[in-house]
Amino acid sequence: MAEPVIRPAATPDAPQIAAIYAHYVRHGTATFEIDPPDAGEIESRRCEIVRQGLPYLVVASGDRILGYAYAAPYRPRPAYRFTVEDSIYIDPAEAGRGLGKLLMPPLIRACEEAGRRQLIAVIGDSANLASVRLHERFGFRHTGVFYGVGFKFGRWLDTVLMQREL
Repeated sequence: MAEPVIRPAATPDAPQIAAIYAHYVRHGTATFEIDPPDAGEIESRRCEIVRQGLPYLVVASGDRILGYAYAAPYRPRPAYRFTVEDSIYIDPAEAGRGLGKLLMPPLIRACEEAGRRQLIAVIGDSANLASVRLHERFGFRHTGVFYGVGFKFGRWLDTVLMQREL
């Protein structure tokens, strides 16, 4: 396998990104979506994020997408315009290889270059310790927990809130 490369996501990446995300929608609690969006919807979301000058990155080995990360507006109201929320998903076959650690620095840097001041992590499921630890490693601090705000797979799920000043 070729050495992983981080680059901006592009239109041809949408099917692989959709497949990675679909796994987490169907089998995980990192996202509270219930129905996986198709590649067209993923591409639409990507285009909207990029249109706003925000990063949408992939880590790839050759033509294979191993994971992706992006920062989207935290909330739509104008007062939140300097705050973004990150999302990172790794192909489940590649989990544990440190790809999240590769994606986070360029994601943070791109958010800073875009003039943002705060980066928020809204981590689905308080049991998602890998995501919590990844964010801690990059200077995110715990700011709270929303208890039992999501219902998926027949159980109530918490949301862990973390924040990093840029």
